Amino acid sequence: MADKKQKLVLSILDFLSQSISDGTVKSDDHEGLDVAIQCIGEAFGVDPNDSKQRERLSIAPATLPNIFDVYLRTKEKVGPGAAPPSSASASASTSAAPKSPSAADKAAADKFKQAGNSHMSAKEYNLAIESYTKAIELDATNPVYFSNRAAAHSSADDHYSAIDDARKALELDPNFTKAYSRMGHAFFCLEEYDEALSAFQKGLALDPNNANLKNGVENSRQKLNKAGSSLTPEPSTRSAGGAGGGAGGMPDLASLAGMFGGAGGGGGAGGMPDLSAMMNNPQLMAMAQQMMANGGMDRLMANPSVRQMAERMQAGGGMPSMSEMMSDPALRDLAGEFGRGRGAGGP
Repeated sequence: MADKKQKLVLSILDFLSQSISDGTVKSDDHEGLDVAIQCIGEAFGVDPNDSKQRERLSIAPATLPNIFDVYLRTKEKVGPGAAPPSSASASASTSAAPKSPSAADKAAADKFKQAGNSHMSAKEYNLAIESYTKAIELDATNPVYFSNRAAAHSSADDHYSAIDDARKALELDPNFTKAYSRMGHAFFCLEEYDEALSAFQKGLALDPNNANLKNGVENSRQKLNKAGSSLTPEPSTRSAGGAGGGAGGMPDLASLAGMFGGAGGGGGAGGMPDLSAMMNNPQLMAMAQQMMANGGMDRLMANPSVRQMAERMQAGGGMPSMSEMMSDPALRDLAGEFGRGRGAGGP
């Protein structure tokens, strides 16, 4: 059975497209409406240009405006002060609820279920859906039929219908773990990993040894972790190893030397030390790493003068003189630490 939501979406998309072609919408708004049609279709997995999908979801010859017109006319006839429904209509409404099937209905429904299972094995998913639907028509109280049809919908890439059927199965039996597995799988295929994880976890709470549910939880968490890591920028100035990365989150000091106006050729203006040579000094590097572990570099980078100096150099303003740098207490302390490191045995 086609997804009701997708049928509605296709009807809406057809209405919007017709509004463009018949001139209801002015030409200036065509582009915006085309984008809206594309976005809505992608959100619900509906492609108006897919002939097979259209054949399954179309409500032709009816149209959305026709249906809405019928609703409005019916509402006008009924009116706001309409009398409450008669006992006949009330009984008709009650009869819409799932009735208790007879023994014969149950037996016939089970045969349709078996036929559906055979179609699933043969990968005849649409035929399987039809068989499970016939079983449900005979016995709508059995959650297995809804769960099996959910599996058929997912196999046919109709995951929204699969979720609906899984929910119906759980309404009939809240402890039916296989329905949670079907729902989690459908959400996972739709890349809604939060919902998938929730469904798998609920099922696992009922059946802690279920291997499929365990795998579902693990796979959903991996997808969520991967999605979270993709939103986190790759560390550039703090790496875990390599020539520019030391223990404790050491920044890329070679890149830092390059930032200081290429000051590796024999000293910058005002007596700036040769940073390139400093970067090749293992004792200085070890000292700098120790400073990082003690939070010295974090304090340094929080200093407004350092930020201004970096912005000045990046803007092409040149390297500050040593006297300018030494006028800042934090930079003097840093220079002192480097000086002690060199005096301890540096070249």
